[in-house]
Amino acid sequence: MAETLLKPLKAGLIGSGIQASLTPAMHMEEGAAQGLDYDYELIDLAKLNVSPADLPHLIGDAEARGLAGLNITHPCKQLVIPLLDELSPEARALGAVNTVVLKDGRRFGHNTDWWGFAESFRRGLPQADLSSAVQIGAGGAGVATAYAILTLGLQRLTVFDREQNRATDLAQTMSALFPGALVAAGGDLEAAMKDASGLIHATPTGMAKYPGTPLPPELLERRHWIAEIVYFPLETELLRQSRQRGCRTLDGGGMAVFQAVGAFRLITGREPEAGRMLAHFKTMTT
Repeated sequence: MAETLLKPLKAGLIGSGIQASLTPAMHMEEGAAQGLDYDYELIDLAKLNVSPADLPHLIGDAEARGLAGLNITHPCKQLVIPLLDELSPEARALGAVNTVVLKDGRRFGHNTDWWGFAESFRRGLPQADLSSAVQIGAGGAGVATAYAILTLGLQRLTVFDREQNRATDLAQTMSALFPGALVAAGGDLEAAMKDASGLIHATPTGMAKYPGTPLPPELLERRHWIAEIVYFPLETELLRQSRQRGCRTLDGGGMAVFQAVGAFRLITGREPEAGRMLAHFKTMTT
């Protein structure tokens, strides 16, 4: 048994500009706690001076070096799909993969982003009113959060994005997947917020590179719950403004941790201890 526990395990993260990622530390710390000899590397397109066109070579190299799995992040979550042998139902529905299991010469694509948000929301905003919500952001993260909140039972979702066609595409995709819900692209954010019980923010606004809030703070009311995906910093300006107004809030840390929990489970075949991973994450972000 001890031999199995100590068998070396290798994994990695493919993306661009990922040197500050906390994913390797989360995986390796949990691996060590479980007695695994677990090495998790960064495969950074920017640092390697390669482009997304090199993705086939990078995945092939990972296989050749015996990696058990890969996490996939921007800008490769959709580009990786044609290179895989199988997709989970969720990855197929979302059209995005963030975890690839490499096993027996085959490549299995999964998406744990949506589950990460769903699990964080379920734990962090229990009894939230799911009658109606606004979502700002219809990119890759927005697809995952929309799928998650609709899976949790949201009845009506209004999606906003700077690129209207992205909001429209997301609304059409989710309407087909969740025919019992009303999902639409929005045109009037102020009116939508007056009708909504909550807000999901799924853009980079609030990060150091993109300061500010994704909507005028005066649109926030005490009755709103606010769910954020940005986790660096953990308290974004949106969350600060929301708390000042008495809103119930959810920071982006939970989504970051629980997507890693799901990926760890898939890559290692072991059940991670979510509480331990959350605690470790907090030591890295506070």
